[in-house]
Amino acid sequence: MLQKQPALRNEIWGNPYDLVFSNLNPGHKLMLPGAPGGRNGTGTPPSRIMGPKSLVVRFLIAIGLLVLAGCATSPTGRSQLMLMSDAEMEQMGVQAFSNLKQKTPVDYTPETNRFVKCVAQAITREVSSGWEVVVFWDESANAFALPGKKIGVNSGLLDLTDNQDQLATVIGHEVAHVLSHHANERVSQELAVETSVNALNAVANPHSVAGGQMMGILGVGAKYGILMPYRRAHESEADILGLELMAKAGFNPLESIQLWKNMEAEGGKESPEFLSSHPSHRSRMDELIEHMSTALAL
Repeated sequence: MLQKQPALRNEIWGNPYDLVFSNLNPGHKLMLPGAPGGRNGTGTPPSRIMGPKSLVVRFLIAIGLLVLAGCATSPTGRSQLMLMSDAEMEQMGVQAFSNLKQKTPVDYTPETNRFVKCVAQAITREVSSGWEVVVFWDESANAFALPGKKIGVNSGLLDLTDNQDQLATVIGHEVAHVLSHHANERVSQELAVETSVNALNAVANPHSVAGGQMMGILGVGAKYGILMPYRRAHESEADILGLELMAKAGFNPLESIQLWKNMEAEGGKESPEFLSSHPSHRSRMDELIEHMSTALAL
């Protein structure tokens, strides 16, 4: 896990209260009872005299305001904290994808690209048009999708999938992460703690401490040595929505089970990044089977 460097904190992260309190009326003063400038004080700004307890109160107020401002609901009804706009997330996704294309060789093999793009475009037609699909020369069995309509598939994933339906399982899962705004949720959780970080600038400089952290939060940090898997709630949501998405696109959802049987047969090999937060292949298959009847009816 990447450790933030204390020496860079003030330069990169700044004051964790600025984002919230900068939105208050400039003439408004937050007064606490018993403090100078409070009920019987002298008008000295409380930020200059606050003790540890007052700082805790102020921090909790800041977090409370952020939560109220960014409350949303996921496609499955789960509560989400989302502080970034769609436009900001799309800008981050486009920049992150550009970073990856500069860092990682692209596979331009015609047959491979036709196959991958055929599957990906069938999935994305169920959502919207204009998605960019790139195959990367990378032996790791991985794929990802980013806000801003970007999809990346590693060449190593094609060695693991037997057919188009199994590849659709993975791509549908990754597109479901985008549709569920999981990246926004992860960035927002980071901002709730480090409220002054500039996420857009950080992604533009992926080799910096903050930039590498943000690339990891977006789910594409492996190439920068940062693995930050999605939470189980995110993965379960993407499994369910991805299964429905691939079925709507005309693929066989039953092949999703075979994909995980293939993974199970790999034995001791390390799990791909996109599934790393799940406890086992078996539990994932059980969850897919539970929702299979719904997908087959689509």
